Amino acid sequence: MEISELKALSKKFRIQVLKMFMNAGSGHFGGSFSVVEILIALYFGGILNVDPRRPLWEDRDRLVLSKGHASGMLCAILAEKGFYPKELLDTYNHLNSPFGQHPDMNKIPGIDMSTGSLGHGLSVAVGMALAARMDKRSYKCFAILGDAEMQSGMTYEAAMAAGNYGLTNVVMILDRNLYTMDGSSEDLMSIEPIDAKLKSLKWGVVTIDGHDYAQILRALNSLPIEPGKPSAIIANTVKGKGVSFMENTHAWHFKPLEQEPFQRALQELEADKS
Repeated sequence: MEISELKALSKKFRIQVLKMFMNAGSGHFGGSFSVVEILIALYFGGILNVDPRRPLWEDRDRLVLSKGHASGMLCAILAEKGFYPKELLDTYNHLNSPFGQHPDMNKIPGIDMSTGSLGHGLSVAVGMALAARMDKRSYKCFAILGDAEMQSGMTYEAAMAAGNYGLTNVVMILDRNLYTMDGSSEDLMSIEPIDAKLKSLKWGVVTIDGHDYAQILRALNSLPIEPGKPSAIIANTVKGKGVSFMENTHAWHFKPLEQEPFQRALQELEADKS
């Protein structure tokens, strides 16, 4: 796809997920809206080697949405990609629906790992990458993390293992929107200098604008970032991107949505010309 087409998808999916959350009664707005461009680039930018007709194909690339609270956005993208009928999304977070506030690999085609307990995703991706090496397969393992996970010890144990084993098929993408559910990551427990920390653990690291498709695709098409090392892409993003009153605040990390703010958010997203 051309970048103009990818930008159109950004607008489309933000509006769609806003309506999904309204129908569900609540949702994780901030972290879903910050990761949109990253997910679109992976699925529609020619990066992920996946096949909707064969969601369990052994040679597919793996994606672990470690920040599982952004499940609504990923599920919308998977439906658009053809993993299941789009109409199923009308049941999002309803009783007996396969779609909850966090993804379930046993219920949703295209989900490679059930996530939501922050800090575990990178460990799973590293395990998948080691399995690929042992089985002599060439698939890549992508893990999308949030800021709060970089405050977790298990994340650094996984990062240390990946660097030690030189797992070039592991790609960490940090959705660096600067907020956790409780407030600013830097006020609560600073994770900086995150690039230096990862480099010290033998990772290749690049920092980009996580809403700029040219930068995202350039980084993803240049993997591995350094020969013989796992790759980390630090994507600077805006929590709640696209809706002014949701941006740069933890207040809309997860929240019920009333009619008035829904209409305001919808008007802003529909008017967006970027």
